[in-house]
Amino acid sequence: MATVLAIETSCDETAAAVVKNRHIFSNIIASQVADHRPYGGVVPEVASRQHLANINHVIDRALATANIGWREIDGIATTCAPGLVGALFVGLTAAKTLALVQQKPLIGVHHLEGHIYASYLAAPDLQPPFLCLLVSGGHTSLIHVRGCGDYQTLGQTRDDAAGEAFDKVARLLGLGYPGGPAIDRLAQQGNPRAFGLPEGSISLPEGGYHPYDSSFSGLKTAMLRLVEKLKATVDPLPIADLAASFQATVARSLTRRAIACALDQGLTKIAIGGGVAANSGLREHLQTAAAQHNLQVFLPPLSLCTDNAAMIGCAGADHLEQGHTSTLALAAQSRLPITQVMQLYP
Repeated sequence: MATVLAIETSCDETAAAVVKNRHIFSNIIASQVADHRPYGGVVPEVASRQHLANINHVIDRALATANIGWREIDGIATTCAPGLVGALFVGLTAAKTLALVQQKPLIGVHHLEGHIYASYLAAPDLQPPFLCLLVSGGHTSLIHVRGCGDYQTLGQTRDDAAGEAFDKVARLLGLGYPGGPAIDRLAQQGNPRAFGLPEGSISLPEGGYHPYDSSFSGLKTAMLRLVEKLKATVDPLPIADLAASFQATVARSLTRRAIACALDQGLTKIAIGGGVAANSGLREHLQTAAAQHNLQVFLPPLSLCTDNAAMIGCAGADHLEQGHTSTLALAAQSRLPITQVMQLYP
């Protein structure tokens, strides 16, 4: 079983972890939320500078917490795509340096694959095939997981990702950044049936619609118009009801597509990953609907939903076990479809 030191710097979390296959020895995260909150979102230049300031300390803490020496490390895993190029470059450079100095194999890891592997950390006995609903600030996808590095995208967003929609609606409601946790907390106090909102469907040229793709632009516009209307007639705004109605609509939309996709594809297991996987409304809707169709749902703990290095380490360890390694020519890439993940291992 492979033991890896993993590094994650794709966006605004500087993270390092030591993972042995599906067991976490350490998982250290330096959050940058406070640094980006004044701007209402992630500023790439700020993120890169903070990664530079944090990376060495985070790696040292990961090794110290795991109480493990370099002789026991079999490889260095690092996120190399997709993400902010400047941020990725910091982690990638650190990983290459350590791989070269310590003479360890380098394993580039696709960030979305890491989110899939978070479910393996939570349920070590989970095995493909299964469907993964991957929902984050930058991605909303339904992925057929067929094996290590073997993925098929069955559905995706045509506009905003789910997490992006949460952030924009939170800004509209004056809830600040990050928007997902703020809306989730407030939604607990509101009525999810207070306002009817559109779930959205994807029209096709022949007059039908794509059953697995999602769209949140219409929902976002509906929320904007609803808030403008209420501002003219109601004081104060029913913020909790608005948050609850919005969250419930997103949860229903994602759940409906995931359940339909799993049933149509003959898959009996659904895993969920990404920052929005921490949303209480989505977790509840998905579990309830899956039980009605005798489908299993695998939910990672909240600590493994947001960006972390343990999930990168789990994916890296699996690839290393399969003999998949990267060269020192590995580059940071802002975009790379998960279906092309094996390009990282020439």
